This record gives sequence, structure tokens and C-alpha cells, in this order.
Amino acid sequence: MKNILLINGHEYYPFSPGRLNKTIFDEMVSQISKKYEVKTTVVQDGYDIKEEQEKFKWADTIVYQTPIYWFSLPGMFKKYIDEVYEYGVFFGGSEEGYGKGGLMTGKKYMFSTTWNAPEGEYNHPEGFFKGQDLEGALEHLHRTQSFVGMEPLKSFGAQDVVANPDIDKYLTELRQHLKEVFHLEI
Repeated sequence: MKNILLINGHEYYPFSPGRLNKTIFDEMVSQISKKYEVKTTVVQDGYDIKEEQEKFKWADTIVYQTPIYWFSLPGMFKKYIDEVYEYGVFFGGSEEGYGKGGLMTGKKYMFSTTWNAPEGEYNHPEGFFKGQDLEGALEHLHRTQSFVGMEPLKSFGAQDVVANPDIDKYLTELRQHLKEVFHLEI
């Protein structure tokens, strides 16, 4: 892995201006660019579909930084995926069956997410996520990436970001995560 595309999928709302997502995104760009070639996209700033497709072709790894709104992506980020993940570029038909025609094989991806869900809701049978860990809570998003042929890296999650924000904790945990996943010297 030498070429990394970092995407900030935050969508502005008055109650969610995006400072934390920008802070995490900027930290990832700063740390990852010390060792790898980096290109970025900030979905909210606009994009050219063909240019984004070329970025994906160039990248070995794609990192998606996004808040989780109502257990999924912000609408603008979902639209980005709908527009950029074009048939014939990201996926095609396959005689092997549904979901086997991904054209982004050999690429990896990582989700970096912010949630208002408290950490205790994961991995607990009585918790909201019914015992699922972060990866399980993101399974529907992982299926999209699998459909186009990409393989997952361990996801990162900052929890309880509205009710009990702790930016220093999130950045410390993020740096440790990046060190492990991208073999960085931090």
C-alpha cells in the first residue's frame, strides 16, 4: 500500500457543524502523508465524478471519515457513493453470482466513524447493538465495499461524541489505530 485516498463524508447541519470530523480527517492526512502518497476529497466541497473515479483507481487504500447519522452515512455522502460507484467502473456482472463482479479488487478500505452512541452499547448482549461490535454495526457499509471487491481494514470509531465529547481521547486512540493499521511511527 502506497497510495491512500482519504474521504471526508461529513455533511453540515447546524447541530453538527463537522469540527470533530475535520479534526480527525486532518489528523489522518497529517499522519498518513508522512509515509504514503495521499489524495483527499471533502464531499461537502463538491467533486467531479470522473476525477473521483480516477482517485479510486489510483489508490491502494481508501479511508472513509464519516459521522454516522441514524446508523448510516450522511445523505450527501450516500449520494457521492451512488454517483461515483458506477457500473463498469466499480462493479459489473459476474457469472459467479450476485456481488461477485467487483472491479476494485486488490484495494483495501477503512472506516473512521464518529457516533453519539456510548461505547457501552457495543459488545454487550443487552446493549442497543445486541452484542455487535463496531464492525457489526457497520456491516451494511462493509457489504457495499465487498460488492465492489474491496477488502476491509480494522475500523475506527469515536463514541459518545455529542453527549460526552473527549477530543484528546479520540485523537490518542486514532493515532494508535493508525500506527497499527498503517504501520506508522507516531
